[in-house]
Amino acid sequence: MLRNVAVVILNEFTPFELGVVCEVFGVDRTDDGLPRYDFAVVGGEPGPLQSSDGFTVQPSFGLDRLAAADLVVVSAVCDSRLYRPAGPEFPAPMIKALQATVARGARVLSVCTGAFALGAAGLLDGRRCTAHWRQAAELAKRYPEAMVNPDVLYVDEGLVITSAGTAAGIDACLHLVRKEQGTRVANGIARRMVVPPHRDGGQAQYVDQPVAVLSCDTLGEVIGWMQRHLAEPVTIRQLAERAHLSERTFARRFVQETGTTPLRWLTGQRILLAQELLEETDASIDLIADRAGFGNAVTLRHHFRLWRGTTPQAYRRAFRPDVTAATPDYHPSTVLDGHPPSAPGGYSSSSSGRNTVGMAG
Repeated sequence: MLRNVAVVILNEFTPFELGVVCEVFGVDRTDDGLPRYDFAVVGGEPGPLQSSDGFTVQPSFGLDRLAAADLVVVSAVCDSRLYRPAGPEFPAPMIKALQATVARGARVLSVCTGAFALGAAGLLDGRRCTAHWRQAAELAKRYPEAMVNPDVLYVDEGLVITSAGTAAGIDACLHLVRKEQGTRVANGIARRMVVPPHRDGGQAQYVDQPVAVLSCDTLGEVIGWMQRHLAEPVTIRQLAERAHLSERTFARRFVQETGTTPLRWLTGQRILLAQELLEETDASIDLIADRAGFGNAVTLRHHFRLWRGTTPQAYRRAFRPDVTAATPDYHPSTVLDGHPPSAPGGYSSSSSGRNTVGMAG
């Protein structure tokens, strides 16, 4: 369930991170056929609350508002509060409210340094989590029972979701919308926000790396072509020729501009298309596999399980319980497993040729 959302802010909150949550959940988009959320900004301590940029906000709600929320988002605070000698000093009533949220089965989600509040509440103990790469080591130091991964955009641990810095909060929020309400809703919100509905890769690509200065937009046309031809097998050589680059230069440039490899990017796009077809059509799993470029149902199930942690059929039932697909899911033992999605820099090989960006099984 994702209908009632509250975001908690404290003194020295950072405006952009608060704005991300307000933009995803606080805007009425019913004119586009999208759900409207019961949304509230909650003061985690008595107001007015001052932002890191000097303006003040007087939230209309106190911590008692969290008791009705399906999702409680903890926004970020600036470094000056985080690195005080005595620590960030999160208010005890807010900590208790966060603990109570998870105890009753609702979700909490942190944006950037909001993860420290979840750590103070003990909600990261024994869980995987993340934060902005600059604060990840400090998060691990303060909360040694937390399993901090500084290389990802967000981590979904069921009732506890953490996201990395700044725009990664958008990724985490859209991920949760997609998980609870489907691809159509997540894509619709992303389209209105003019952001990608799903970013692959991780925040590691932003750590101590200068932004590459490119002489021109070399991959825009190629990426557009790939999106329009997801069902077709394609090789790295073919893509490189379209970009008028060598294979090695194309592969390097693709990672620079997208944050991931051509294979992983293409697989992610095909997964998104398969999700849309599962939600919006009555097509069989075999037909969806063909239309999405996976070739056959076994390969689709293999990749869908790796990327989404479930089977296509189970995913369809979650969003369309009235639809009975013609093709049943195989038992997990019949699905190729044990191989994670290709790591950055890797390509798959298939019978159609070397470095094929396609489903090789």
